[in-house]
Amino acid sequence: MNAAAGLVVTPDVVLLDELDAGEVAALVAAYGARLERRPPGTAIPGSYWGESEAGLVGSTVYVRGDTPAHSLLHELCHFICMDDARRATLVTDAGGTDDEECGVCYLQVLLADRLTRFGRDRCVRDMDAWGYSFREGSVRAWLAGDGAFAGEWLERAGLIDAAGAPTFRRRR
Repeated sequence: MNAAAGLVVTPDVVLLDELDAGEVAALVAAYGARLERRPPGTAIPGSYWGESEAGLVGSTVYVRGDTPAHSLLHELCHFICMDDARRATLVTDAGGTDDEECGVCYLQVLLADRLTRFGRDRCVRDMDAWGYSFREGSVRAWLAGDGAFAGEWLERAGLIDAAGAPTFRRRR
């Protein structure tokens, strides 16, 4: 925020409107979730952070055209990584453990490669620009360091295979 001018400065990140709508819908549907686009300027149900950030209620991921792509993936990955009991009562706050949150962040980077106009490298840059915070500093440094534990958690949960590829299954 530029306090002197009273302006909020938004980082340059890829927005949902810049992605192929069919690819986005297919990715969300592959996990048994539903994507609901909201009209410009309207509230996003289930948005933890508000503004243009994606929201999650039950199995529905809510977005607008100005929703950051990383936010859409983050909320989808919460849906994927939580267990059935939490998923059934989910409204806004996904909760979960620190390990699960790290799994969410790791999986969103992997799933970014499923969106041709986004990809892993841009996802990592956008996460850094948005302010994701890891002990190692940047997202790339985290992926090369403690992120390995997140990958192991995802593999134990059956969400990625031994080669690190998404299995398109949800945690049970």
